[in-house]
Amino acid sequence: MGRLTTHVLDLTTGKPAHGLAIELWRLDDGTPAHLKTVRTNNDGRIDKPLLEGGALAVGCYELRFLAGDYLKNQGVDLPEPPFLDVIPIRFGVADSEGHYHVPLLLSAFGYSTYRGS
Repeated sequence: MGRLTTHVLDLTTGKPAHGLAIELWRLDDGTPAHLKTVRTNNDGRIDKPLLEGGALAVGCYELRFLAGDYLKNQGVDLPEPPFLDVIPIRFGVADSEGHYHVPLLLSAFGYSTYRGS
C-alpha cells in the first residue's frame, strides 16, 4: 500500500520542528489543487500519512513548508522579509504502491531534503 510521509528537523535547535504547518498540493495539468494542511507533532512528524492507499496516485505533488511562521514562533531573529518563508518541494510519484518520504532539514537560512525511507 503506497503512502506519503514527511518530517521536519530544526537544525538551529537540533530538535524536531513542532507545530510547523505543511500544505499538500496536487499539480494536475499545471494547476495546483490544495489537498490538505497539517501541522507537525512533538516529533516533527505528521500523525498519519499525508496520503495512503488509493489516495496516493501517480503524478506530481508539492509540499509547502511554512517555515517563516514556524521560525518566528520559535523566537528566531529574522530579517524582514525573512530569507526563507514558504519552502516548496515539488516531487513526482511514479509508483502509487511505493513509500514516498519527503523530510525537511531546516534552519533560518538554508534547508535540505531527500527521498527518505
